[in-house]
Amino acid sequence: MNIQHRKQIIKQAKQIVIKVGTRLLTDSSLIPTIIRQIAHLRERGCRVMLVSSGAVGVGMKTMSLKKRPARLSAVQALAAVGQSSLMSLYEQECAKYGFHAAQMLLTAEDLGDRERHLNVLNCINSLWAQGNLPIINENDSVSIEEIKLGDNDTLAAMLAIMTRSDLTILLTTVDGLHSVDSDGNLDMRIPLVSGITDEMKRAATGTDDSSMSIGGMATKLRAGEMISSAGESMLIADGREGDILDRIFDCDDVGTLFVPTADKQMQSKKRWLSFFSKVSGNLIIDEGAVEAIMNRGRSLLPSGILKFQGEFLRGDTVTISDQRGLVLAKGLTSFSSSDLAQIVGAKSCEIRKILGSNDEEAIHRNNLSKLKLG
Repeated sequence: MNIQHRKQIIKQAKQIVIKVGTRLLTDSSLIPTIIRQIAHLRERGCRVMLVSSGAVGVGMKTMSLKKRPARLSAVQALAAVGQSSLMSLYEQECAKYGFHAAQMLLTAEDLGDRERHLNVLNCINSLWAQGNLPIINENDSVSIEEIKLGDNDTLAAMLAIMTRSDLTILLTTVDGLHSVDSDGNLDMRIPLVSGITDEMKRAATGTDDSSMSIGGMATKLRAGEMISSAGESMLIADGREGDILDRIFDCDDVGTLFVPTADKQMQSKKRWLSFFSKVSGNLIIDEGAVEAIMNRGRSLLPSGILKFQGEFLRGDTVTISDQRGLVLAKGLTSFSSSDLAQIVGAKSCEIRKILGSNDEEAIHRNNLSKLKLG
């Protein structure tokens, strides 16, 4: 069953995000290997986007540094030094196969602001239409802690979700996700994951070489959880193998494939709500409202709201939590915080009298995206 499921997903994948980690790109000889395999995918009719770490790592090599600096400005400077060299290597290899490398450097704000988000999406689609290879990295030279995405596993997942890509491949220095034995040591490779468990999260470790990179298996699991919940697939594989992408698309049993946990692909509007929108407040709801929105597909009514936190305007994004503090969903509020303060717990027939408004739902079901299963 696992093999057949893998074959079905791989054969149907025509839009692909490939992420290459920093530790792979400290060896620049791997770049020709990666581009050669991407060229093979393009020959299969696939549209490919490459999310490339490595600018800081290449900058460290250029500056003869063995340890990643702790100071942010020093890391930003290394990214500036390394980025041009990295892209020069990519363009040199892409040219051999008749296409161009197209650099995009993004910050979290570029994906979180709705207008800039759409501009990024339109640019990627235009690059694909022109036959170019989009090569994307976080803009490490200008990003600060408050607006950083944090790691390129997350960036790859967000770009995959934005572009509705069929398959995301994280190339790293391990051959996939492994189970852990009773002594806490890595055991067998797990070929297929149909739902990320708490046990998997506990077993996931951080990076095995923090002197060069950030991230690790924990960030890859988070990326897998995001992508699978949106209705697409992700695969972790060992990028040190010279033909790993060819093997993946020949449907060999390599790496770990994370399959969709959603019954169908998430709608574009709910993708925006779930993964990109900026949260302005939080609504705490009662058990009846939890049942209504999580299991019965209903809108959230003011009568089910116990209290709220934050200040927000009509149309802002808010989270929805149960009384234990578990965040269940996100949605676009129909009321500002000042208006909602007057109608918390009120029945629908009372809202018009209090506010003179025809709105009955605090959050309409079409403007609500569940983050947890009911």
